[in-house]
Amino acid sequence: MKKSIYTSALALLLTGTLVTGCDDFLEETNRQAISIPSSRENSESFVQLVNYIYEITRENTTHYQPDMLYVLEDLGTDIVTRASPLTGTDAINDYVDLNASNYVLQVYWSNQYKQIAAANTLLANADLIEGVEESLKNRGIGEAKFFRAWSYFNLVENYGGVPIVTEPITTAQSDFPRDEEQEVYELIVSDLNDAINAVDENPEEFGRVSKDAARHLLSKVLLTRGYKSFAASDDYTRAIALAETVIDNHPLEPTFADVVDIENQRNDEVVFSFLFGTETSSLGWGNTKHLLYKFEYFNYPGLARGSLYQNGIGRMPTPFFFNMFDEEDTRNEETLRYVIYADVAEDGLEVGDTAIYFPKTAWSQERIDSKPYAVINPDQYLVNDGVTNVHWPMFKKFDDPGAPFTYANERAFGDRDMVIMRGAEAYLIAAEAALQNNNPGAAATYLNAVRSRAGITTPLTAGDVDLALILDERARELVGEVNRWMDLKRTGTLISRVLEYNPHAALNNAIAEKHRLRPIPQSEIDASGKTISQNPGY
Repeated sequence: MKKSIYTSALALLLTGTLVTGCDDFLEETNRQAISIPSSRENSESFVQLVNYIYEITRENTTHYQPDMLYVLEDLGTDIVTRASPLTGTDAINDYVDLNASNYVLQVYWSNQYKQIAAANTLLANADLIEGVEESLKNRGIGEAKFFRAWSYFNLVENYGGVPIVTEPITTAQSDFPRDEEQEVYELIVSDLNDAINAVDENPEEFGRVSKDAARHLLSKVLLTRGYKSFAASDDYTRAIALAETVIDNHPLEPTFADVVDIENQRNDEVVFSFLFGTETSSLGWGNTKHLLYKFEYFNYPGLARGSLYQNGIGRMPTPFFFNMFDEEDTRNEETLRYVIYADVAEDGLEVGDTAIYFPKTAWSQERIDSKPYAVINPDQYLVNDGVTNVHWPMFKKFDDPGAPFTYANERAFGDRDMVIMRGAEAYLIAAEAALQNNNPGAAATYLNAVRSRAGITTPLTAGDVDLALILDERARELVGEVNRWMDLKRTGTLISRVLEYNPHAALNNAIAEKHRLRPIPQSEIDASGKTISQNPGY
C-alpha cells in the first residue's frame, strides 16, 4: 500500500465551502487550510481529503491521550480490569462516580466527531473539485461514508442518540439537539449500503476500505440493531448473509499462530487493518497495541526496560479471562506469555534464563522456594509481592519486537499493522445472529470452524450454544481486537458479567442500569446551549 494513504499534505478541515468554522462544537475547526479556489482547481485535493480521513481515524484509534488508550473498548468489562490490588475506585472500570465531566468521555466524543467532520468535508465537496476521475470520486465517497458510519456506530452505542451532522458546519452554531437512536442507525445503514456499492471489491492497495470491510461493519451493525426495539425484521438474516460473504472471501488462516505472526500480518483472513510501517512520514504516533496488558516486569531480577517485552499501559486481564482456555486451545499460548526470560545477567541469572514463571496451576511454596526465579501463582496476580503491585502472564498477541520502550504519553513507534476486522469475527457475528434467529445448529457450525482452528477437537452441538458461550468464544479469539464493552452492551449482559467477573467492579458494586450508556460530556452540553440533553441518571 502506498504510504500516502496516511500522509496528507493537506491535513485539513476546510472552511467556507471547503473550510469548516465552529470553534467549539464537534471540533470542526480550521487548523490548516488552502484557499477554496486553488483547492477546487487541483484534483489532488480530493485524494488528500480522502487520505486525511484515513489519517485522522487511524491516529484517533491508536492515540487518544496518556492513560486513555482503548479504555472505552475493554476497561470495565468481564475480561479486562484495572491493574491494581483490590482496593480503591475507578470511574471507567468500577463505574464509581462516572460523570459528565470525565475527560476520557470528552476525548472519545470529540475524536468521533472529528472523523465525521473529515468525512463530511469530502462528501460536501466531491463534486466541486475539478478533474477528479469518476471512479476515483465514487470510491472516495464510499470510503468517507464507511468511516462516517463507523464513527456514528461508536457514538450511538456509547452515548445513545446523538446529533446527526452530515454537512460541514460553515457558521457558528450551538443548536444541536440529539437525534433518536433509530435515526442514527438509519444513517449508519444507509452509509454502509452506499459504501458497499462504491468502494472496490479488491483494492489494489492493502489497507484501503473494501466492499468486505463495509459488509463486515454492516453485519455487526445489523446484529446490534437486531437486539433493539426498532430492529428490522431481517436484521439477523442480513447480518448472516453479509458475514458469510466475508467468510467466503477471507478464509481462516491454518493456525492461530499464523494469525498473530508478525511476519504474516497481511494474510487472507484480514478484512481491514490500519497500516503503519517504519517510514517516519507514515508512522504517525505509531501502533500502541503492543502496550496492552503488560505490567512492570523490569523491576524483577534479570529484566530491564527494553524493546523485547515493552511497557504496559495500566490494565490487565481479569482472573476470569485467564481461566477461559481449555487445555488444548492453542490461543492460550499464542495470547499470553507464561514465561519471561532474563534479558540481562543479574542476581545469578544469565541472559536467556527464566526470570518469571506463571504456572497455570498453583505450585507449592516449597517448590517455589527451590527456584532461582520468581514464581507467581494464579491466586497471587492481584497481590503485592514486594516487587510489583500486580503481575500476570503478559499479553504477547501484539508483540512488536524492536519497538522502543516508551510510556503512554510518548510516541509508541509500533510499526505492526493494527488489524481491525478479520474473518474469524465474521464467523462469530454469524454465529450470534444465527442463535438470535433461532438456529443454534448453524451457530454451532460457525463456532466449530473457529474452535477447530484453535485446536479444539470436540465439536459443539446445537444444544451447547447459548449467548454466554458465544461471548466467551469472542473473548478467547478477539481479546484486544474488538470493543468488548460494546459486545456486552449489545447482548444485555454488561451489568451481570461485570459484577460476576470483574473483581474491582464487583468490589465496589456500583454499576447500574444507567451505565448501559455513557454520560454525554458536559462540555458538549454547555457548548450546545443546553440543546443536547443528558442521558438518564447522570
